[in-house]
Amino acid sequence: MEYQIVSMDRSHIPQIAQMEQEYFSAPWSEAMLTEALFDPQSSFIVAESEDGGVLGYAGLQVVLDEGYIDNIAVERSARRHGVGGELLDVFCRFAVEHLSFLTLEVRASNQPAIALYMKYGFEQVGRRKNYYVNPKEDAILMTRYFKERKEGME
Repeated sequence: MEYQIVSMDRSHIPQIAQMEQEYFSAPWSEAMLTEALFDPQSSFIVAESEDGGVLGYAGLQVVLDEGYIDNIAVERSARRHGVGGELLDVFCRFAVEHLSFLTLEVRASNQPAIALYMKYGFEQVGRRKNYYVNPKEDAILMTRYFKERKEGME
């Protein structure tokens, strides 16, 4: 499967919004994605096929030296081809140089995603009861640390 990782631009937004509708119970709208495109604290990357199609995407919010992965999704047809891992790897490589940690939430039942995050060094650090709706489910809070934890943060 041929693709490249690129920065999100306006042309990707309709496809990403469609994927959000399909895969998430609280999807981001096109307006929210457009706002993120111009937010200096946000970065969205896209796994783009040779024909410009979106195979996957991921979004990151950065505040000071903290990173929060908002969204990560891969088209069903592109799963198990390394797309999600490559998207995650881009943010991890950025974090090594610039962040103390990356954190994210994942549905407790999403074992493939949890396994992927663990492969990239994330560990379970908490649980948010009934965080997700439609269906109601707990979120597993996962974090990967990149620099020494500051005193008092342990």
